Amino acid sequence: MGSALGALATDLTQLTAARVLQGAGAAAGMVVGRAMVQDLFHGPERTRVMAWIGMAMGLCPPLATIVGGQLHVQLGWQANFVLMTLIALVLLVAAWRGLPDHTPATTVQPHWLGAMLASYARLAREPAFLLYVVILAMTTATFYAFLAGAPIVLGSYGVGPDRIGYYIMCVPLSYIVGNYLITHMAHRAGDRTMMRLGQASTISGLSLMLVLGIAGVDTPLAFSLPLILLGLGHGLLVPAALVGTVGLLPALAGSAAAVAGLAQQVLGAFSGYAVGLVPHDGAVNLGWIMLGFALCAAAAQLALHRRRG
Repeated sequence: MGSALGALATDLTQLTAARVLQGAGAAAGMVVGRAMVQDLFHGPERTRVMAWIGMAMGLCPPLATIVGGQLHVQLGWQANFVLMTLIALVLLVAAWRGLPDHTPATTVQPHWLGAMLASYARLAREPAFLLYVVILAMTTATFYAFLAGAPIVLGSYGVGPDRIGYYIMCVPLSYIVGNYLITHMAHRAGDRTMMRLGQASTISGLSLMLVLGIAGVDTPLAFSLPLILLGLGHGLLVPAALVGTVGLLPALAGSAAAVAGLAQQVLGAFSGYAVGLVPHDGAVNLGWIMLGFALCAAAAQLALHRRRG
């Protein structure tokens, strides 16, 4: 419904309202999908499956920016909403026909609002859960800052909307590679090791991009190629962090996924807003913003690992 209304919007207010509805519906896939991994898989297999999901999710941003840019140029912006409406219909049929059957519990359940608030209160008393959420939220904020700022930086280098996707795809494609490595490392290396490698790769990529920007190397490749390390690091980090989030209290996996998803989107939105507060004639200001969020994630991870011994 949100996608269809977006295609029919005639002003910015209508478009924004349609996007709100669209985002609310899309959130269900993120929350329920992550919770189902906790329900259907066990041990290292959870991390492997979460990595496969991450690979699929990593494919979407570069593909969407390339296809969306071409549709925008060739057919107008409404064409993107028509395409999203068709995709949403396919997903509706897939969810209806493909998800495992659910047998409702026969015992008397508390009111849904009371149960939801009790679940959130229980999660809030778990410091480890809160630290996992901070890691995920700050990592997402780093990536969303990139998505918000990259078109501006690349535009300052003379890259048009029909070519931006080819540079942006460096991060999501390397994210897929990181997730693929997880599928082979999950049984041999622990989640803690993979998260440490992920943070090291992320900070290294951002530092290299920032050094090149400060040195005055203002080219699209100098901006995008170092961020391959960012995507690789996120690919190693996020699956393990997601498993820790929903697996800490298995009975509350759905609530945990909801809290983590909300925190990711809120911090992601904030990072996009922060990008708009400073000029971006080059990559330096964006680099400082992204590095700041990444260091917050690294600090939360350090506190988590120290707490858990």
